[in-house]
Amino acid sequence: MKLLSVVGNRPQFVKSAPLSVAMRKGGIDEVVLHTGQHYDRELSQVFFDELGLPEPDYALDLHTAAPAPMRAAIRKAIGETSPDLVLVFGDTNSTLAGALAANDTGVRQAHVEAGLRSGDLGMPEERNRIEVDRLAALLLCPDERAAETLAREGVPGRREVVGDVMADATMQLAPVARSRSTILERLELTPGEYLVATLHREANTAQPRLGRILEGLGRIDNTIVFPLHPRTRAALAREGLELTPNVVTEAPLGYLDFAALASQARVILTDSGGLQKEAYWYAVPCVTMRPSTEWVDTVEIGANVLVDDDPERIAAAAREARLPDELPQLYGDGHASERIAEVLVTLPQ
Repeated sequence: MKLLSVVGNRPQFVKSAPLSVAMRKGGIDEVVLHTGQHYDRELSQVFFDELGLPEPDYALDLHTAAPAPMRAAIRKAIGETSPDLVLVFGDTNSTLAGALAANDTGVRQAHVEAGLRSGDLGMPEERNRIEVDRLAALLLCPDERAAETLAREGVPGRREVVGDVMADATMQLAPVARSRSTILERLELTPGEYLVATLHREANTAQPRLGRILEGLGRIDNTIVFPLHPRTRAALAREGLELTPNVVTEAPLGYLDFAALASQARVILTDSGGLQKEAYWYAVPCVTMRPSTEWVDTVEIGANVLVDDDPERIAAAAREARLPDELPQLYGDGHASERIAEVLVTLPQ
């Protein structure tokens, strides 16, 4: 089987790494296309060093989040490589562009992380998930809840519960990150005595939400390390907003540094979907600065708290954050990549 994998941002590169290894072991001929929506050379090299991940066969270098130009370029790559299947990850515009390009060319599409729903149609990611799932021939679900959601919606593709490939990457690379990174020493941090914050979603980088979230961070007594996404940095400058002294800003970090930092924090505050899961696997309490989440299980068991943009709730949740006494296994056991490869090699041609 020949397969075209479409990746476009940093979390997708993380997810694709262990899956690429498993597919190569399964004898699948993988062509990797990177749309250039985000491209982190350090991240690419980390996976090359640790897992032997090859450089992308196609690096579009488009530097845009618009689906249309990505869709056209992916369609061209499909024509040049004639894959049996197009594989897309998650919920970004690169995901949507890959799914649409596959549909344009009549090539089957498989969706990793199928069936996730936050219930918030105001999020572009939610609309992307729904549209991509409806186009997919193969729906690779992280858990039974996602599979049941697809069944309830009447989505026609074949459903397979495989676990979460992000768990595979996190479990393999977090110990490597902690042993290699010197980020805590550089920032003079003690494990368990600082917080980490990330913020990047479009709704949260506009006023008044951005100001309210920053007010909440400012009410927290602990040091907060805040690697700034370019969108967030631009919004702070545009709005003339200043951070309180307890918030230490950093440039975007490489994968190893960020994994080492996040996995040793006392609490993680974020609006990222992926980081909510990583916090759980790191056994770090999470505070999610959104009104909803697609990772509902983490909230239901008490490891993650939804606080929206309420300053007092943000501060109180950070202050009171604790993990439950028991942490059940969520979203797989670190072997999702192997299960996906097994499903793919048994697909009818």
